[in-house]
Amino acid sequence: MAKVVVVKFKGSCKPYYFSAGNLALTRGMGVVVETARGIEYGTVVDPEREVEEGAIVSPLKPVVRIATEKDVAAVERAEARRADAMRICREKIAARGLEMKLISCEFTFDGSKVIFYFSSEGRVDFRDLVKDLASAFHLRIELRQVGVRDETRLLGGIAPCGRECCCAGCMPEFKKVSIKMAKNQGLSLNPGKISGLCGRLMCCLSYENEYYAAAFKKMPKNGSPVTTPEGKGTVVSSNMLKMEVRVRVEKDGTTVYRDFPLDSLTFKKNKQEEREEREEKEE
Repeated sequence: MAKVVVVKFKGSCKPYYFSAGNLALTRGMGVVVETARGIEYGTVVDPEREVEEGAIVSPLKPVVRIATEKDVAAVERAEARRADAMRICREKIAARGLEMKLISCEFTFDGSKVIFYFSSEGRVDFRDLVKDLASAFHLRIELRQVGVRDETRLLGGIAPCGRECCCAGCMPEFKKVSIKMAKNQGLSLNPGKISGLCGRLMCCLSYENEYYAAAFKKMPKNGSPVTTPEGKGTVVSSNMLKMEVRVRVEKDGTTVYRDFPLDSLTFKKNKQEEREEREEKEE
């Protein structure tokens, strides 16, 4: 185990590890650190944490210094310049007639470079645009094309659940999401109900997938026959949180619907579950 200080940067919820050295750091303190992009300003979210050696990218870079009032002022000036920089860039894009959507921009901590993020359906030749922006700002210019998921992460927004989009607020990295995850959870496969603001499958589908995938294998399929304590019936739906199954039972000439615990039902299990049960018994 190694002791590190955890730092996060503005616009990102991904934690980065640094060495505190002899500095006395506290949570919420601004610090200046050295990264692959150069010197940057970040905020301490955990002044002392023990992590596995394998989680650290060697060599572990140190915190350069605790941020001063001058450093904070530099960050505030850079933030104040964003709106004007976005306006100028949009004007240059329109003048060149380029098919690209400007999303965001940021100035590096040392003020030597400005990075513009944009999205586009195809490749864009922005060499002339870079020259125009360099003449306007007299700084190094970098343009980065991002996908629709990164666009939502940068812009943020309110997700269908009513909370901030996971990618913008609490998710360090994008996770692989598939339609099978929605099927495992018994969700409607209507794209409008399982898609996020980016138009792709919602990231939160992966959060409890491990549980639902295991529960889904144990449940009888909808429409399949089962034997209940009240007689034979047909599965209508399943509640994988309560591990209950709703069954349609024909009783005394009438049709009734009952919820039964899964372990009280008898039904033909799928081949995969039968194989897994045999393997467990053998172990």
